[in-house]
Amino acid sequence: MSGGGLDLPAMKKLLALVALALMSQPALAEEAPKWSLAIHGGAGTLDPKAMTPEKRAAYEADLQRALDAGSKILAEGGAAMDAIKAAIVIMEDSPLFNAGKGAVFTWDGTNELDASIMDGRDRSAGAVAGVKTVKNPILLADTVRTRSEHVFLVGKGAEEFAVSKGFAVTPPEYFATPARREALERLKAEKLSALDVDYKFGTVGAVALDQSGNMAAGTSTGGMTGKRWGRVGDAPMIGAGTYADNRACAVSATGWGEYFIRVGVAHEICAQLKTRGILGTQDIADAVMADVKDLGGDGGVIVVTPQGEAIFSFNTTGMYRGRATSAGVNEVAIFGGEEKASATPDH
Repeated sequence: MSGGGLDLPAMKKLLALVALALMSQPALAEEAPKWSLAIHGGAGTLDPKAMTPEKRAAYEADLQRALDAGSKILAEGGAAMDAIKAAIVIMEDSPLFNAGKGAVFTWDGTNELDASIMDGRDRSAGAVAGVKTVKNPILLADTVRTRSEHVFLVGKGAEEFAVSKGFAVTPPEYFATPARREALERLKAEKLSALDVDYKFGTVGAVALDQSGNMAAGTSTGGMTGKRWGRVGDAPMIGAGTYADNRACAVSATGWGEYFIRVGVAHEICAQLKTRGILGTQDIADAVMADVKDLGGDGGVIVVTPQGEAIFSFNTTGMYRGRATSAGVNEVAIFGGEEKASATPDH
């Protein structure tokens, strides 16, 4: 071309660059950082007929508050670890759940609290069991993770550690609620099992993926009504009730702890996801929960993955739960099949 214009080869090259830039715009949008959050407030044999509108509204409100607290942190670019702690603390502070305030009573009439937490970046973990004087056991578990050379502390030792790290001593009456005391009295008077008075397992937990691709998991519980002899379930056990690994997933479990311990539920799900083949995340979680059921146990799990999935799996009639993702999902549910058809996880 004359007059200083582009020749044909140069023009073709320019058009090709423009086309490439235009085609890359959707791809750039698709590669925006993802985040996911899932929470639970216990799984069990929940009876829809016994769920009054007022009771349902109360549970849904506290689940939504926990979900919103964690989601806000993730949406603003915060860390998965901070998000799960924010969500779990809200549920520990609610008398509706079996964790922190509202924890069930032991046979001896005390409230003994267990919790664990794990960071998927480096698989650092902290856990406590049998503590009676710590308002938010999940925060103590995280302090074990970050400010000690240990993973698991129990009983008086864990409480002494808490005081040494600046935790206030919470009086026993803070944790006690009339409904939980009545459950213990009924268990003793009628010689029932814990499962007869606790038709749900009120353990709370949260799992998250943040925009940096890091995952975290945490679980907190008061155990089982009428537990004796220092009984500890799966919630504070890394690999059973809690596990996080950036290479695979983050998991928090709730249910009949003895069976979750025997299956190693949380770690088993992550291990299978690393070698999943053609199986999807839901298929793997469902298969592990089926294994728990085959042994005689029940309960559920929440799972997030590096791909942004946020799923639930439970072999009971219900699980108090919620999830939110960067794709716009934001929902809470109680009974099976209540998730919205349009609320697919962020893949």
